[in-house]
Amino acid sequence: MKQSIGLTYNSLHREILTFFVALVWLVNGLYCKILNLVPRHQEIVGHILGMEYAHTLTLLIGISEIIMAVWILLRIHPKYCAVFQIVIVITMNIIENMLVPDLLLWGRLNLIFAIAFTSIVWYNEFKLNNINN
Repeated sequence: MKQSIGLTYNSLHREILTFFVALVWLVNGLYCKILNLVPRHQEIVGHILGMEYAHTLTLLIGISEIIMAVWILLRIHPKYCAVFQIVIVITMNIIENMLVPDLLLWGRLNLIFAIAFTSIVWYNEFKLNNINN
């Protein structure tokens, strides 16, 4: 009986974390980029990839982030999804830290938040998932 309670408890945590991770991608894609309610994101894209295409590229990035949220919620190849998220978030944050730290919400400390987020992604998929299976 104790084992089934533990699995239920871990499953609940996994569900909550999965929803949280997907929500982060959805909010960043829709709210911050597509609706442009956080213009700093388009400024970052413009400084790194060029102002001429900043709006279009920001929209495409936003759409990609919404697709990521859907991918997470559908749980299609979740381990690949987790690795992809980790690589994308860390790579993006390293590039931003090197090229536009002044445009980041917390400056160079953004990398710490990126590491925290990717740690949640890793823990959810590779630690909690192994407990449940």
